Amino acid sequence: MILAHISDLHIGQDRGDGGARALRRAMDTVEWLNGIGGDLDGVLVTGDLADHGLAAEYETVRELLATLRFPVLTCPGNHDDRAAYLGTLLGEQADTGAVNRVHHLGGYTIAMCDSSIPGRDEGYLDDETLAWLGKVLADTGEPALVCLHHPPVPLGIPFVDGIRLQDADRLADVLPGHVVAVLCGHAHTGATTTFAGRPLVVAPGVVSTVTLPFEGGDVIGYGPPPSVAFHVLDGDRGLVTHFRSL
Repeated sequence: MILAHISDLHIGQDRGDGGARALRRAMDTVEWLNGIGGDLDGVLVTGDLADHGLAAEYETVRELLATLRFPVLTCPGNHDDRAAYLGTLLGEQADTGAVNRVHHLGGYTIAMCDSSIPGRDEGYLDDETLAWLGKVLADTGEPALVCLHHPPVPLGIPFVDGIRLQDADRLADVLPGHVVAVLCGHAHTGATTTFAGRPLVVAPGVVSTVTLPFEGGDVIGYGPPPSVAFHVLDGDRGLVTHFRSL
């Protein structure tokens, strides 16, 4: 199975320079993915699809993602609004509960988890989400991927580490042996490490790139182009991830 993984589109209603730049970068990313020569099993989008959580922003996100020629799997981030995300992006009954979804692709179970805390930047998996995830993983006979917005471990970036997933051991406790990897976003930089003995891969940001502490300069950079992570999975080698910049 081959998955593209993007994150942090931050599409905003603001039509000024920032809003136009975010939309252009997201459109370029979608166009680039559609133009690759081979096929993908799906595209993961791990949160912060909208910048202010407005219905008008999700209308734009929905229209844009609908142009992808591959299945699209999403989960919310800290900039997303659950009710607008459900009502406008997913076309479902709007409410404020956690937005968790499970998908089955290419012989894998993919759990898209809501780690957002309404009104806050840091992440947390509430009891409802952990119970849901535990049942999904217990019921499946397939290898599984667990996806969420907030990284569950420090990445060595103080700004990001201060708003990572809180009480991450709660997540570690519900991961059985057939979970192949944990995938997330939020950091606006591609990164790989481990969590609970498994690969943890952070997707690069579409809208911008976080500057690492030793690089100096502004915290957020708009010079680097959007990037994509490609996850290649099979039963023998587990997970292999490649990064590409547009």
